[in-house]
Amino acid sequence: MTRPGLRAALLTASLLGSPLPGGPAFAQGIDLSQGGPIDVTASDGIEWRQAEQVVIARGNARAARGNVVVTSDRLLARYRPRGGDQARAAQPGAPSAGTTPAATRPPGAEGTTGGASEIWRLEAEGRVRIATPTDTARGDRAVYDIDQAVLVLTGRDLGLDTPQQRITARDSLEYWSQRRMAVARGNAVVVDTVEDRRITADTLVAYFLDAPGSPPAPRPVAAPGEREVPGSGRLDRVEAFGNVEIRTPTEVVRGDRGVYSAATGMARLLGQVRITRGENQLNGREAIVNMRTGVARLVSAPGARVQGLVVPNSEQGVAEPGETRPRSQSQPQPGGERRP
Repeated sequence: MTRPGLRAALLTASLLGSPLPGGPAFAQGIDLSQGGPIDVTASDGIEWRQAEQVVIARGNARAARGNVVVTSDRLLARYRPRGGDQARAAQPGAPSAGTTPAATRPPGAEGTTGGASEIWRLEAEGRVRIATPTDTARGDRAVYDIDQAVLVLTGRDLGLDTPQQRITARDSLEYWSQRRMAVARGNAVVVDTVEDRRITADTLVAYFLDAPGSPPAPRPVAAPGEREVPGSGRLDRVEAFGNVEIRTPTEVVRGDRGVYSAATGMARLLGQVRITRGENQLNGREAIVNMRTGVARLVSAPGARVQGLVVPNSEQGVAEPGETRPRSQSQPQPGGERRP
């Protein structure tokens, strides 16, 4: 029987060493589609099922291509004949799928698939972690489609962490590396850890100006009297659907659906829109909020009026859900006394 470590070396030199065609690389994003060898190791051994065209690594499984590293309890690499070899494999008398003429096999790789195969799908199960030097994705299960350059995470504790954003979800989390897009489904949350901004919805689609892991794009310069745009830089925009909430340190904006542009600092929400600032609240059908200036414009439904509650001298801080907001200092206390 071949020792696990030696088996891993043979498979790395042959099956997993064939390059894959791909588009232009995007810096250091989580992208396994750019070609080059995939190095697979495991502590409990690697199983090669030639008839099923799959390699299974068990126990502290690890797959690395370039600067992307996948670790999990169990890892499956599915392969197929590469390029023109697919057509040749179907011809009468051609070598069966997953085999290579002896003259083309690397030394010591007799019986392996040689350079005639390519990995088209990676599946990871159990304590999945996919990392680059700057970004980390996690979940219970991950499937990476190399043809589409799409990562789909499912299970518990789904997350994608970048230097500036943290994206989490309950049902699934997709990352489309070549489209620079992440899709979070079910209790989806995008948190800007630098600008203290939080967007939640049933489904969130986040678009990046540059790939996660690459240097941030220059921030636009705020005009006089404007605050710096929250989240401007790497994040381009966020599209939100269902139970949308955009929360900043000073206000909460809610609606049925909406879009936030980090490039302009504008948020537009539609549906049952509510803007809350301290004890002040405005309701309407549509809201456009400038997060640079703090100015919000509401639009009412046809035949209806915009409604609002304005409390003079109210606190401007936003209370967390379930939090009791302190009284304003100008409010009289029981017995006619005022707070010092």
